[in-house]
Amino acid sequence: MKLLSFRFEGKLRFGPKVKKEEAVWDLAAIREELGEGESFPTHIIDGIAEGHEFVEGIRRLVERAEASGDPESYKRGFGEIEWTAPIPRTPKNVICIGKNYADHVTEMGGDRPPEKLVVFTKAPTAIAADEEELPAHENITESLDYEGELAIVIGKGGRNIQKALAYDHIFGYTIANDITARDVQAAHVQFFLGKSLDKSCPMGPYLVTKDEIPEPQNLSLVTKVNGKVRQNGNTKDMIFPIDELIAQVSLYVTLEPGDVILTGTPSGVGKGMNPPSFIKPGDTVKVSIEGIGTLSNTFA
Repeated sequence: MKLLSFRFEGKLRFGPKVKKEEAVWDLAAIREELGEGESFPTHIIDGIAEGHEFVEGIRRLVERAEASGDPESYKRGFGEIEWTAPIPRTPKNVICIGKNYADHVTEMGGDRPPEKLVVFTKAPTAIAADEEELPAHENITESLDYEGELAIVIGKGGRNIQKALAYDHIFGYTIANDITARDVQAAHVQFFLGKSLDKSCPMGPYLVTKDEIPEPQNLSLVTKVNGKVRQNGNTKDMIFPIDELIAQVSLYVTLEPGDVILTGTPSGVGKGMNPPSFIKPGDTVKVSIEGIGTLSNTFA
């Protein structure tokens, strides 16, 4: 199931994509008119915490809409809505993994892959949506860079999660672009400020439930800048795989439903080019991951 979050008539909502249509089922409208008193989460994070029951509840509501005699009244065309990130606001900072692809470590000047996780965070105010225009932050940085990444969305919270049980804690996956001000990052000798500029963490377009991606550790990842391929990687090349990321992070941090973990980026970032090539106003960056879709943003 492909879920998206959006605003319609000024209200934040969520729902599943209508199959084979450029539209979304408005679950709030279906629940209000056809819910028959059945309780259902009003916020996507509350639903994510319910896991499989949440997904089944969505299916029941869609079936009622389809059988209502007027299913079109419960659909919202993509042109009618304002997209938001699938998780518009995370419970805490977005958790990010650095240097998780060996070829990216090399292009950034590293001698060898890290022996332990490199972990940093992005402020939740950095979250932005698919197709949202993003600032190039020219008043702050001269080296704004892109990093296409697979993002994990936690469904079942926990601490000290065992590696063998890690996938039980995943609700689904989305795409993220870990936009980075390289000069700010270097000047402050840490990652947070250079990684947390406003709208520097676009995510989307969809949150895809994990049942639709049975092999998340073997997905192609392609990033294009103005139509030209810059990154062409595969999640199988992660140094620390998904289950280990969850186990290691949860050893120190209690994970909560709605937490997002960015899993690292393959080679091909702007800083790694010769000469470096950074984002400029007017540039469009598209990150595609098979099974999820394409996250697209233009900079101004």
